[in-house]
Amino acid sequence: MINLQKGQKIDLTKTNPNLAKLMVGLGWDATENSGGGGGLLKNLLGGGSKTEIDCDASVLLLNDKGKLAKNENLVYFGNKTSPCGSIRHSGDNITGHGDGDDEQIQVDLNRIPKDVHRLVFVVNIYKCVDRKQHFGMIKNAFIRVVNSANNEELCKFNLSDNYAGKTALIAGEVYRHNNDWKFAALGEATTDPGLEALTRRYL
Repeated sequence: MINLQKGQKIDLTKTNPNLAKLMVGLGWDATENSGGGGGLLKNLLGGGSKTEIDCDASVLLLNDKGKLAKNENLVYFGNKTSPCGSIRHSGDNITGHGDGDDEQIQVDLNRIPKDVHRLVFVVNIYKCVDRKQHFGMIKNAFIRVVNSANNEELCKFNLSDNYAGKTALIAGEVYRHNNDWKFAALGEATTDPGLEALTRRYL
């Protein structure tokens, strides 16, 4: 397994020539005292020190121009399977509780249409404006790529930058290069208030 730094890339299929199916896992935890307000009184009254933060992982299937050619090529908790059947979303985890992956996306490389060149994996905070939440309230965020055939973790990217004030993350991408599939660790943050605004960047 290879730990990647921001901006690094890895060739997935050159070292794994029979690679056909991937599991892309994304995880995160809320920091302690991420709720804001309440203080001692809140603790005395039994309020927990952690606020529920609902992060949502999604993937955009982009063409060779880096554009989302059709709305159905956005896979998220409301559209869990791509039209081609190559991408399947595990479903929404609304709390981020527990160890390991919070949400998983299954990728069948052999079923990805020829006109899809990039799979961009993003995470946004649901209702971040209403709840006054941002990624400075999140810790231990990561994206990892696993060979589904043998559960071997091929690479992992810990999103350890200071993302205070940011409400969406462009975590990483799986993309075609000649006849190979590669992964790039992006770790780019935005202030987009939701998935719709984030998706507009690719229209």
